[in-house]
Amino acid sequence: MTEKKEGSEQTATQELGSFDIMQIMEMIPHRYPMLMIDRIRDLVPNESAVGLKNVTINEGFFQGHFPRQPVMPGVLIVESMAQTAAVLVVQTLEGSVAGKLVYFMSIDSCRFRKPVEPGDQLEIKVSKQRNRGPFWKFSGEVFVAGALVAEATFSAMIREDT
Repeated sequence: MTEKKEGSEQTATQELGSFDIMQIMEMIPHRYPMLMIDRIRDLVPNESAVGLKNVTINEGFFQGHFPRQPVMPGVLIVESMAQTAAVLVVQTLEGSVAGKLVYFMSIDSCRFRKPVEPGDQLEIKVSKQRNRGPFWKFSGEVFVAGALVAEATFSAMIREDT
């Protein structure tokens, strides 16, 4: 973490809740090829997070989905929402989630509006709708160049990593 400046002011990065790939990998267990976020640009604990994913032709899934017209699978776009939400949960609960994982429970009202192709950057916006104990519910939207490409409401639960 960056040191505090004079008084209680912090750097702009800390105020915005920004996290790079190395910090993300400390918070969630996902690794290549299943790590679907590259950066958290903005995080407000217990409220919302904005993640970024740079989509490149080097992604393994493009070899088979679809080689002549590469399109990012919708389930991986939803996974990017879930991973952004998992970082939000971990950051909200701080140390109390050590040794635990955030698991999908449901995906509702999922809509795909436009294909995601190599060269696109996903802007993944998730907001906490509510939580009760280990159960969390979120709404998510994914944008490419300001255009909505996917949206969903989903829930997750925190469980021990066995």
